[in-house]
Amino acid sequence: MNISSLIEAKPNPNIPSITPGDTVKVSVKVVEGERERTQAFQGVVIKVKRGVAGGSFTVRRVSYGVGVERTFPLCSPLVEKVEIVRHGKVRRAKLYYLRGLSSKASRIKEKRLSPQELEREREEARKLKQEQEQEVEQKQEEAPRLEQEQEQEVD
Repeated sequence: MNISSLIEAKPNPNIPSITPGDTVKVSVKVVEGERERTQAFQGVVIKVKRGVAGGSFTVRRVSYGVGVERTFPLCSPLVEKVEIVRHGKVRRAKLYYLRGLSSKASRIKEKRLSPQELEREREEARKLKQEQEQEVEQKQEEAPRLEQEQEQEVD
């Protein structure tokens, strides 16, 4: 019996299809003590690992002259959203060579999309936005009901 068959990972719907070379802005939930906030991390995707038990992608950026890489799981609920800032034109699956280059040399050309691909990207973005709006509406509708239930429990 395989362990991955027992644990089924659900992909996060807020993560679009990303490829190495894309510049992305990842919003992550960070818990500090009792408070929870959203932190943004923008950089170039240097690696995407897909697999049966989830998968992950690694984002690299240079901050104050120091290279910082962060790996995010594809199935994590802590990743709030991933915005694709631009699509990069690369010929490799793993962009580890960017680690040894200076900031100007490590720039990646932008991939030009055909009109059909561009329309498909916009349609995906529209669907994702509609889903998020529906979730917000549902939460707003449920809020008064939950408040009433909590008041009844207190009484």
